[in-house]
Amino acid sequence: MQNDPPVQASTASPVPATKSSTGLDENVASLLAYLFHWVSGLIFFLIEKNSRLVRFHAMQSILLGGVFWIGEIALWILSFVLALILGQISGLLGTLAWALCGLVELALLLAVLIAWIMCMVKAYGGQYFKLPILGNFAEKFSQQ
Repeated sequence: MQNDPPVQASTASPVPATKSSTGLDENVASLLAYLFHWVSGLIFFLIEKNSRLVRFHAMQSILLGGVFWIGEIALWILSFVLALILGQISGLLGTLAWALCGLVELALLLAVLIAWIMCMVKAYGGQYFKLPILGNFAEKFSQQ
């Protein structure tokens, strides 16, 4: 029987996370910028002075929330107008238009939810994860 040497604990210290001007680690502040959609994004965008990562994710959170709410309002108006107009022609057409707009609204909600979760995971990982179109705007607007 062999005597194995004892396993020693690693003495290497973990890499310290970079702090933002908020006092939080950059990855935590970036994650929190998404937590309450555009509201937390706006707060972190306004108070962060140093970290480009936090400012980028804060701006992307603002834009993602804005796209969601603009899309929701547009779909509410569209569904109301279509249901009203088509409902005058036939009650069934009005109901179908209302249901179709509801499905599109659900698809928008799921797409934004998936994007929101992906952004939060990538932000916590300290990565610049750019959403299509919105990411380019966020990068442009978050430059210091």
